[in-house]
Amino acid sequence: MKIKLSLYIVVGLSILSMNAFSQDQNFYIFLCFGQSNMEGNTRFDEQDTTVDNRFQVMEAVDCPNLGRIKGNWYTAIPPLCRCKTGLTPADYFGRTMAAHLSKSIKVGVVNVSVAGCKIELFDKDSCQTYAATAPLWMKNIIKQYDGNPYAYLVEMAKLAQKDGVIKGILLHQGESNPNDSTWTLKVKTIYGNLIKDLDLNPDSVPLLAGELVNADQGGACAAMNLIIAKLPEVIPNSYVISSSGCTASFDHMHFKAEGYRKLGTRYAVKMLSLMGYEVTEPASPQVPGETK
Repeated sequence: MKIKLSLYIVVGLSILSMNAFSQDQNFYIFLCFGQSNMEGNTRFDEQDTTVDNRFQVMEAVDCPNLGRIKGNWYTAIPPLCRCKTGLTPADYFGRTMAAHLSKSIKVGVVNVSVAGCKIELFDKDSCQTYAATAPLWMKNIIKQYDGNPYAYLVEMAKLAQKDGVIKGILLHQGESNPNDSTWTLKVKTIYGNLIKDLDLNPDSVPLLAGELVNADQGGACAAMNLIIAKLPEVIPNSYVISSSGCTASFDHMHFKAEGYRKLGTRYAVKMLSLMGYEVTEPASPQVPGETK
């Protein structure tokens, strides 16, 4: 009996050792979620398709048109959310991170976002109730995430954790929760669930939340930024990313390509500063493919 027990212990330790060995500590992974601006609302340009292969995306859904399979890593050439989405803050977040980190470090993003959704869609306790009332076009997006975007994000994140280490969470959402004074508490619940379900340390995994289209661009939901600004009051390790000067599209709810580039770069500058790097926002977004 003792021999069998010893054998089980040795086998168990060997499996743990193999898992630890397969996880690359120099592969920094960031989870991205939200609604249409994180999903990517504008078309990307040719300049956005030149990407350092150290910046990777885990494809969250099967995309035959891109030659990508769910759960696999690919060079982060847009689109980074689903098969036909557009440019997102995650694009220039990732390439800016890769440009300033050591060449021994890779950066990966996992993006599960749903256009038009309220923050409630990512609350595992209210997701199903909210999804049941969603318009058909949104239900079709939710269906691609097996009917539960939060659970799907966790599934993809756990898969990603086999390859690297989750270093942060990026959020862009709020247009569908205008004037919702409880938004920060709802985000706190979702963040707390992610921390628990993925066995993360909240002290070392910050939440970065971007402002909606700014008032200086005539943002249709700019008033929501006053609520978003209060997020650090309820989540200590959270930071608000300014959208000031990020150009908006005609609807004043979404960003133009140059706006996404600037906003994504700002997410990265903040994340790099939290990692101890002294980086200032460049006059223009990172030149595609350029590395240090």
